[in-house]
Amino acid sequence: MKLQQPFKAIILAASILFSNALFAGEININSADAQTISDNLNGIGLKKAEAIVTWRTENGEFKELAELQQVKGIGIKTLEKNKENIKF
Repeated sequence: MKLQQPFKAIILAASILFSNALFAGEININSADAQTISDNLNGIGLKKAEAIVTWRTENGEFKELAELQQVKGIGIKTLEKNKENIKF
């Protein structure tokens, strides 16, 4: 059975979105740049991501998730949303 062109486009778009959902967000918080952090973590824009990188540069690597709360603008809710996606 031959698929119609619009249907093929929908299948392709869905597969891209699904694969991005599976792989997006798993980042090493100690090595990722600000753009990567903001692109992959929920509730963290570029300014907060830059603050994460600045904190890391000034204080050394993060050793545990709770340390991220020392960065201005990062609270428990943000950590809860992202805890599965942050690697050390």
